[in-house]
Amino acid sequence: MQNKKLNKEIAVNEIKRLFKLAAEVFEKNPKRADRYIEIAENISTKLKVRIPSIYRKRYCKKCGSFLLPGKNLRVRTKNKAAVYTCLNCGNIRRFILKKSK
Repeated sequence: MQNKKLNKEIAVNEIKRLFKLAAEVFEKNPKRADRYIEIAENISTKLKVRIPSIYRKRYCKKCGSFLLPGKNLRVRTKNKAAVYTCLNCGNIRRFILKKSK
């Protein structure tokens, strides 16, 4: 039981590391950044670990590309929601904006 927990913890740390690498490499080599995202998705599915919510918004679920606002991602606000449009494939995702307290 403890071994499963340890494996999942290692997987989450590896996913976080891959997303950070993708962010660093994106400017020079976008294809490599996309490959890092693909590896992170594979780790997530094989070990049944969720990708942290911070990072889930950073890639396109349709084409699998790493998203960076202004480069290949358009962000608009509409009706209390953020609308993310991937400029590679045209996929649209909406995220509800929460009120700050």
